[in-house]
Amino acid sequence: MEKFSQFRDRGSGIAPFLPIPSEPLGLQAPLRIFLFFFRLPLFIFVTLGYFIVLQWLPIGSLGKKAALWCILGVPSIWWIDLQVDGVRKGSLSKQQQARLPQPGSVIASSLTSPIDAVYLAAIFDPIFTASYPNTRQVERISLLQAILRAFASPATRPAPGARMVDVGTLVEKYPNRALVLFPECTTTNSRAILPLSHSLLAVPPKTKIFPVSLRYTPVDVVTPLPGSYISFLWMLLSRPTHCIRVRIAECVVQGRAASEAPPARSTRKSTYHTNYLDTLDQESGDGEVTVGEKALLDQVGESLARLGRVKRVGLGVKEKQDFIRMWSRTRRTW
Repeated sequence: MEKFSQFRDRGSGIAPFLPIPSEPLGLQAPLRIFLFFFRLPLFIFVTLGYFIVLQWLPIGSLGKKAALWCILGVPSIWWIDLQVDGVRKGSLSKQQQARLPQPGSVIASSLTSPIDAVYLAAIFDPIFTASYPNTRQVERISLLQAILRAFASPATRPAPGARMVDVGTLVEKYPNRALVLFPECTTTNSRAILPLSHSLLAVPPKTKIFPVSLRYTPVDVVTPLPGSYISFLWMLLSRPTHCIRVRIAECVVQGRAASEAPPARSTRKSTYHTNYLDTLDQESGDGEVTVGEKALLDQVGESLARLGRVKRVGLGVKEKQDFIRMWSRTRRTW
């Protein structure tokens, strides 16, 4: 893997885009092969049953959460280690309203696996969004889209025709539901936290932001490479059990400096000579981030790194695009 050394963080040497090598099957081969072929039809049945039928029925939030837990239950994702900053074990119920994400709050979640979105939906029933590095606006997406984006190639800007919206608009429109942001904008191998999107800066000043870290044991269910459907299903369904380690930090609220009005954004519209997507690069650039806004990004990033016991790196979406192109060319020669 020395040929990919340029995609290691210069300060820490961490390579956040390399796939996690799988352990050899060894004596567990018969068991894992049996589990995979036994679970596969059940997993397909419950997954298609939810996304084709159940999610459209008036079964309420509890009914949908129960169906999602069935999806998590087929591959035996049961052992969930939950810890909340500032809460001692056994006393969470007494402080639940203040310590856990509530309707009207924003969840800034790490992004390593398609399981992230399913777990968050099963617990919080939130509104999912997609973030991009070059804009403070977000794209509202469905749960299925959030899952598929964990297998998709990284994008530095929205696709043509994508409907972008302000975070504050979504918070105001859905006061009874939490809002999920994936500020890293793309998946990693769970060994680092990437630079965060400026979409966090568009969160209204009084809205609580909860950094949430999701980590898995075994860690090979992450999808740092796009299109890894088959390998992901194999790792997910052939393992006897999976453990999710969930860490929730204390909420972050923009301080007085961070709540200052952001610099004037481009008001240019799409014309014959300019396109709206071209104006995104003019918005929310590094030079337009105030001291308070940078402090907010640093606080959320440090919280995610501390919760996941990893480090922040300087590699972002563009570096991952370069890595994927080089990885694809190299793989063709193996």
